[in-house]
Amino acid sequence: MDDLSLNLFVEGVADLERTQYKILGGLQRAQSAFDEDRVYPHLARLVELHGALVTVLSRTEGVRTPETGRIAGINWDEKSIEYEWPEFESAEMSVVEDLIRWALPHIRSTIEEGTEVYEHVEENLALETVGIMPSYVQEGYLMVPNRSADALHVLRYTLSIFTEEGETHRTLRTTHCKTVEQSGLDVDPSSVKLQLLEERRDLPAPATYFSRIELEVPYQETLLPVVKRRLVRQLAREMGEA
Repeated sequence: MDDLSLNLFVEGVADLERTQYKILGGLQRAQSAFDEDRVYPHLARLVELHGALVTVLSRTEGVRTPETGRIAGINWDEKSIEYEWPEFESAEMSVVEDLIRWALPHIRSTIEEGTEVYEHVEENLALETVGIMPSYVQEGYLMVPNRSADALHVLRYTLSIFTEEGETHRTLRTTHCKTVEQSGLDVDPSSVKLQLLEERRDLPAPATYFSRIELEVPYQETLLPVVKRRLVRQLAREMGEA
């Protein structure tokens, strides 16, 4: 996946066939990861690349600059990312544009495969509250089981909210607190919360969530990112912002 970048499409001017081969190879590696239920970072990178390529096609003249294919900044007025590209002759730019048009359906197809894995995990996931929920939920604990390792990971989360140009953005930061072994039967999340209250007294009445899922999927590449996104939506509802 690392070789799937905007710069790769610039290389198409010099060797179109070789560049197409590299693009297909990168997409194949992403597909192999999806076959193994490993969603991230592949899905997020493909979505970002797809958006960038669509932007290039829609605003070709505006993004041709003497520097090569990197993010130049954000246009807050038009809510778009601006990209820097080399100055090509019109015939060379046509090669790049044709390459992008050729690649986009392949990228969309691969994104759909990754999205199916993501949605399957999310559909089988339940996010439950543990104990009495306080009114303040922007900080707390999140428990995520790792069934392949017979373990329960306990994370502390902090939700940050900021507004830019009238739009609300939320970011969730997590830090690992502890790992609890659980062989066979699941550990009681209420008991784990009580232990946290004894061990960490800076949050006397923390919001605590437990993610219940029976699927065995990769923890770092799939389960944790899906749970975190679900928690962000859950917190928005708790705060009356959904």
